[in-house]
Amino acid sequence: MPASQATTLQAGQRSDAVKVLTRAFWDDPMVEYVIPDEGRRRSALPWFFQLTTSYVHRFAGSPYTTPGRVEGAALWLPPGETIAPPTRMIRVGLLKAPFKLGLSSFLRFMSVTNKLEHLHKRDMPPDHWYLWVLGVDPERQGQGVGGSLIAPTLERADRERLPCYLETMKERNVTFYKKHGFDVVVDDTVKDGPRYWTMRREPIG
Repeated sequence: MPASQATTLQAGQRSDAVKVLTRAFWDDPMVEYVIPDEGRRRSALPWFFQLTTSYVHRFAGSPYTTPGRVEGAALWLPPGETIAPPTRMIRVGLLKAPFKLGLSSFLRFMSVTNKLEHLHKRDMPPDHWYLWVLGVDPERQGQGVGGSLIAPTLERADRERLPCYLETMKERNVTFYKKHGFDVVVDDTVKDGPRYWTMRREPIG
């Protein structure tokens, strides 16, 4: 799929995107750490991606998917709004988190989120693009879909001369993102949990 064919995720496609993202992140090390119980994960993960897709549609407006059938989704937060404020998160349903995740999972989620948010604020200027979520259906991974989905925003960031930022918890993703111009900023491990990487991309061209 050429980069030019990435298309804006429409509100009516959100349910399909939620299903794809749930499959894509089912075995993510951070997800398994935060929600180790598979039964709880089966209900909590779709809820979480419903929340994030709703947030981006409502406040950010930079979601991309594949043309036709939804095979992946890239959810970006724009310059100046790369840290989702609690008031907005509450408006899209964050108050349900302790009940959806369970108390122990919720506490792990908040601990990880606070740590990553601290690094994000420390290592990036206010004006940058933040790749909040990128997920591709497992059956389509490794076929160029992910690169196509992030290409429009990377091209825009290059035009605007702005850096981009992300976090990942899968080592193979580090290689993927390096191919698209990202460099590792932090390589560390959550206490009693998985390894993670934060990555930054300077504008190219």
